[in-house]
Amino acid sequence: MSEPLFDPLVWLILLPLAWATLALVLGPGRGAWPAIAGLTAQCWLAFDLAQKVGAYGTAGHAVGGWGAPLGIDLAVDGLSAAMLLLTQTVALPLAIYARSYFKADDPAGAWFWPLTGFLIAGLNALFVSADLFNLYVTLELVGLAAVGLVAAGGGAQQVAAALRYLFATLVGSGAYLLGVALIYGVYGTVSIATLLPLVTDDAPRLAWIAGGLMVAGLMLKTALFPFHFWLPPAHGGAPAPVSALLSALVVKASFYLILRLWLGPLQAVLPAFAWLMALLGATAIFWGSWQAIRAVKLKRLIAYSTVAQLGYLFLIFPLLAAPGALHAGVMQVFAHGLAKAGMFAAAGVLIKATGQDTVAGLAGAVERLPVTMFAFTLAGMTLMGLPPSSGFLAKWLIIEAALAQGHWIIAVVVLAGGLLAAVYVLRVLRQAFLLTPASATLTPVPRTLEWSAFALAAGSVLLGLRGVELMQLLGAMA
Repeated sequence: MSEPLFDPLVWLILLPLAWATLALVLGPGRGAWPAIAGLTAQCWLAFDLAQKVGAYGTAGHAVGGWGAPLGIDLAVDGLSAAMLLLTQTVALPLAIYARSYFKADDPAGAWFWPLTGFLIAGLNALFVSADLFNLYVTLELVGLAAVGLVAAGGGAQQVAAALRYLFATLVGSGAYLLGVALIYGVYGTVSIATLLPLVTDDAPRLAWIAGGLMVAGLMLKTALFPFHFWLPPAHGGAPAPVSALLSALVVKASFYLILRLWLGPLQAVLPAFAWLMALLGATAIFWGSWQAIRAVKLKRLIAYSTVAQLGYLFLIFPLLAAPGALHAGVMQVFAHGLAKAGMFAAAGVLIKATGQDTVAGLAGAVERLPVTMFAFTLAGMTLMGLPPSSGFLAKWLIIEAALAQGHWIIAVVVLAGGLLAAVYVLRVLRQAFLLTPASATLTPVPRTLEWSAFALAAGSVLLGLRGVELMQLLGAMA
């Protein structure tokens, strides 16, 4: 399917490592153009790989010519190709945004480019890793790079949020690694493909314990309620490009692992976890929405919205017997990833231009920053689930799968969550439509910031019109 010397699987990992290392060598605040050039190439590679997977099915690569168990195998199917596509297409506009966002002497942007490169490399490697231990290694790379990005500003609040995030990511990774060790002790392998036929519903008790540890650790890293304590300070206090990366991509990585393992070896040993995860997801929707409605600061509102929107992802686990549930979950990942990146980017513009970080300080924003508020509105449409957005398509598919299996309570939760999202989104828009205060000042911001936010938010809406291609890609599942 691919040429040995030009395998997209390999280059999607090597390219971000290359421009991240170059940015590190160039010094603080440098490396924007290599990053943008690298991400442009990565977008092309991801689209090329997705087309090949859609046409020919799954593919693999033995690193260095040595496959498992002595070497490392990489593998890609429809699900991992979709996640690779999302990662590159979100990261490129955010890189363009970040180049204009960070000033030359901004300490928060000093090491943004190398840390972002290592983060993207870790994400790409995670999506194509084919064994449990390499998934742990890539998960750690992603977590440590994300913590570094949160702490990069050096302020007391950023460092405190980063330390809380570090604690959560280390505990989550430790629980996952302990589970991997137990699985290896029981079955003598960590290869997902090899484990699939071995793990059955009569598995030893250690396998059950291992599965529970792995899922619990990943739920902590995904910030599923009640493990969400670290997310609002980290996402709400970080610079806008960092908040957008974390919310759009990083928390999706651990969800991807839960979904991948659930579709693989863990479903046989943890059937009761499906409804537990759905219950926690429903609670996250209501709790996160309520906190967003009450939030005073704009970015804290968006961060709590992430807690709520992540809950939808876990509603699909009791429904996975129906093919539409997987499609619904992946569509929600794309919808939330694009919309939340656009919303955080728009919030960054609003805060820079007005000097206000509260919802109350947005009065007159529609008149003064129409493109930015339009971007915020489009992203809000997706979060609310209004047609024709991808958020509408995702929620429709969840409701359809739930009703088809008689689980009407899940459909009710989805509808209620959409109404609650409308409350906190319209709260922001209402404030933005008020008259501009006489004492208000407006700092000019680069147009690049506004249009990058608009591109991401518009993408979340337009995807709802082209969701068929994404659904077809998921047909090539391992």
